Amino acid sequence: MMNSDYSFTDLLHSEVGWLAVLALALTALLLRFRPHERGMYLNTLWLFLIGVFGQGLAFVFDALAFATVATVLQTIFRIVAAIGAIRLVGFAVFRLVLPMMGREWPRIIEDLVILVAYVVYGFVQLRGAGVDLSSLVTTSAILTAVIAFAMQDTLGNVLGGLAIQVDNTVQVGDWVRVDQVEGQVRDIRWRSTLIETRNWETIVIPNSAIMKGRVAILGKREGQARQWRRSIMFMVDPRVPPARVIATVNEEMRDVPIANVARIPAPQTVLHDFIHGNLQYELRYFLTEPMEDQITDSMVRVHLFASLQRAGIRIAEEQRTVHGVARDQAHDDAVRKREVGRRRDILRGVDLFSVLSDDEMNEIAERLQYAPFARGDAITRQGNIPHWLYIVAFGEVEVRYEPPHGAPQTISVLRAGQFFGEMALLTGEARSATVVALTDVECYRLDGKSFQGLLLRRPEIAEAMARVIHARKPDLEKVRDAFASQPSIAVVQQTDLLTRIRRFFGLRR
Repeated sequence: MMNSDYSFTDLLHSEVGWLAVLALALTALLLRFRPHERGMYLNTLWLFLIGVFGQGLAFVFDALAFATVATVLQTIFRIVAAIGAIRLVGFAVFRLVLPMMGREWPRIIEDLVILVAYVVYGFVQLRGAGVDLSSLVTTSAILTAVIAFAMQDTLGNVLGGLAIQVDNTVQVGDWVRVDQVEGQVRDIRWRSTLIETRNWETIVIPNSAIMKGRVAILGKREGQARQWRRSIMFMVDPRVPPARVIATVNEEMRDVPIANVARIPAPQTVLHDFIHGNLQYELRYFLTEPMEDQITDSMVRVHLFASLQRAGIRIAEEQRTVHGVARDQAHDDAVRKREVGRRRDILRGVDLFSVLSDDEMNEIAERLQYAPFARGDAITRQGNIPHWLYIVAFGEVEVRYEPPHGAPQTISVLRAGQFFGEMALLTGEARSATVVALTDVECYRLDGKSFQGLLLRRPEIAEAMARVIHARKPDLEKVRDAFASQPSIAVVQQTDLLTRIRRFFGLRR
């Protein structure tokens, strides 16, 4: 029963008064340093203030001679205020003090400490009310065992969550696979772990299931940066030697910078299996951003397909014995004729070949080889031995000079209808610049032997080539001079260049 001589003013001057000041101060600090959690702190402060005002209301009922009601209200709201105060103190310790000391404790530890504080406070209140705690513990042993048996799944989840946090088995931010579910861990709570998938789903997995089952942490290795190995399968006709396929793909994929693909370890190709008469290969690469798995797989396949096509290696089809009507030869001829016509139209758009007759144009069109490139592919590299003349049919390419010490410098950008690689092919010198695909590019290339035969029949093409080279060379020399200690010799005259071309190919004047 409450003491009627004890007024509300006395209440404010008791421990409730300084607790209220402490609660307000802690809330202000929490809101200052952790504003993103303001809702939680304000709600806890309101809980504490409700407890304080509830105790004040109890004095009103006591003054009105409702002693029993006042006693009940005093007890209930004192507990409410204590819960609010304990939570605020716990928040301040685990979210302000410990982080300032360089220690970040798991959230579940914070929750357990606050829960223990609740229990301790409850025992203190019972002891203050004259309850014998030893007899209470003894008589409640059987009840505790029954409750524990009934809540074994919940306790398993709680203890599982505690174990996960304590030994850092799984951490927030990890990419995991649990029972065919892949996603990123966003939170580890009392009962469950939340995993966000790439499909914008949040999967709730009980902590006990994580502790009992097999969990794969994607891309995680002690002391290493996060990167996850991916595999791209493709099949090639067995008539192509495996050594050639592996060398071609490895060389191309290691030179191409693709977003989210690790440079170390470099992509690697292995002969994986024999399936339906074909050779199945596996291109392995390491992904640095698990969120972009399918997009990166797609980009790797684009580059892989373009690399195989340039090398004249066709993706194999499943080989089966089928009895049926042979394909119409007329259809094949029509397809080939249409492709040759497309090549001829492209050649007509190049000034260099404008002097050719229709028969010569058809011959060159027949000799052209289709060479697609994906964005970022190096089409030719500075310093390489020349073998091809390239004609751009679609897309854009960038011509770059790569100085010995310094970043690559752009010389020019070439588009559909333009050609490159002529200087090295005409003079026999190494490539003077690197050409990179700015977009997905379709090229046709003419081999050096066919081009030499064309020049022997049409020497006037050498003069047109000399004019093109003479027009392009100052841009290259200008970039070279920017990185040279001494200016380069003046640009070679067009007549001297033509003489070098004729001498290299054995052309008469």
